[in-house]
Amino acid sequence: MALLRSSKSASVDEENPYWMSFSDVMSGLLVIFILASVILILRLMELQAQAQAQVVEFEEEIALLRKAEEVRRNILTEAAEVLTSRGIQVEVSENSTVLRIPNHLLGFDTGADEIGQQYRQTAYEIGSVLHQLITKEDRAEYLDTVFVEGHTDSRPFTGRLCGDKGNWCLSTFRAISLWQFWESSLPEEGKLGDLENGDGNTLFSVSGYAETRPVIEDQRTEEDFSQNRRIDIRFTIRRPTSSDYEKVRAKVDLNQ
Repeated sequence: MALLRSSKSASVDEENPYWMSFSDVMSGLLVIFILASVILILRLMELQAQAQAQVVEFEEEIALLRKAEEVRRNILTEAAEVLTSRGIQVEVSENSTVLRIPNHLLGFDTGADEIGQQYRQTAYEIGSVLHQLITKEDRAEYLDTVFVEGHTDSRPFTGRLCGDKGNWCLSTFRAISLWQFWESSLPEEGKLGDLENGDGNTLFSVSGYAETRPVIEDQRTEEDFSQNRRIDIRFTIRRPTSSDYEKVRAKVDLNQ
């Protein structure tokens, strides 16, 4: 009887190492599974935090952009109102980006690039109002560039002033003429050339478009030609359009 008990006890002992090893393996796998789960959860939390940070960043960018668009619109609207109250009828483009100075306010005859003496007070008022409104409430911080753009009518210009450069030269010279008048006539504290954008760069620039951007496409009468001889003051802001940011934000939302 004693021998039988001893044999049975030895048989059980021989099986114990197997079950103990299996238990150890399962315990190890469980620990690995728990660690992997924790790492996965932490990673998912990190990705969620990054996505939320991106959304916040885009929200801030969109808010800044909308503020810039509002500043530009307010400058143009207020400029038109102030100048109109002084008897100077300028125009604001439909998308509120351009202040248009019609030819009759500056008196550019066909082939001419100089502002006549009788128009200089009007030109002075326009420059003074622009400086006043741009410097109001640090609005220049939201702007990128303000272009003084010259434009001609569709009739080719071949005068000695520009030679074979034609209307490109003439339109640019008209813009330069207005700019130089502002720089020479406005007071030191009202110089447009001293203004800087939010990046510390000179705010104003001068360009010419010849006849490539007409107000009236089919030019037949002297009135048609006159309307295309003009100066546009184009305001650009420091960010892309808000619709661009909205598209990016939509992509971020889809990836969440």
